[in-house]
Amino acid sequence: REDKPEYKLKADIAFCFSNTVSLLEYYHNSSFLEHGGSPDKAVRLAFLYAIDKYLKTNNLYTKNESKITFNDIADCLALVINSFSTMTSYENQTKKAITNKFVQDAMTEFFRDRLHVYFIENKQEADRIAEQVLINKRSRETAEKQRLNIKKKLTGNLDIANRVQKFVDCRTKDVSRREIYIVEGDSALGSVKLSRDAEFQGIMPVR
Repeated sequence: REDKPEYKLKADIAFCFSNTVSLLEYYHNSSFLEHGGSPDKAVRLAFLYAIDKYLKTNNLYTKNESKITFNDIADCLALVINSFSTMTSYENQTKKAITNKFVQDAMTEFFRDRLHVYFIENKQEADRIAEQVLINKRSRETAEKQRLNIKKKLTGNLDIANRVQKFVDCRTKDVSRREIYIVEGDSALGSVKLSRDAEFQGIMPVR
């Protein structure tokens, strides 16, 4: 770093795209960074920027389609970074992440530049990467739509019997006769269940 000569960074980086393996792993000054921190932020910013730009430039998005997210990229990315720096600040005492803005900025710039050049020089590979990321994105969106549709259907069929855990219903559907006992805990639930009139008395336990 020209303005601060005491800031030096070295990084060994290996990554590939795969439709079977997903891996993000970071090491700094020979320590494993479980949560990554600065290197992870750099990877997220740079890969999302570079691949989204490639998709837009080559008109690979359909009309009105939403942008990709980093998770769509991470699903087909295997990446390991082993970095060293002269100045290091950790997120906390457990040292599971580093917070150096300098490391993040340097790696982000490096990745953006190299990915841009790689995509230009390897058009066929770039198209395959873009296609896989779009498949990940569209399958995620389809799954989310199905999840919401199922949730709506289930919500429509819910009543107090399957909304409240351990609720004990009564037999009659005559609203004017039905009673509910609200009891505290499992022991009270057991006692009231034995002594109630199951025809019209329901029980709802609370903690």
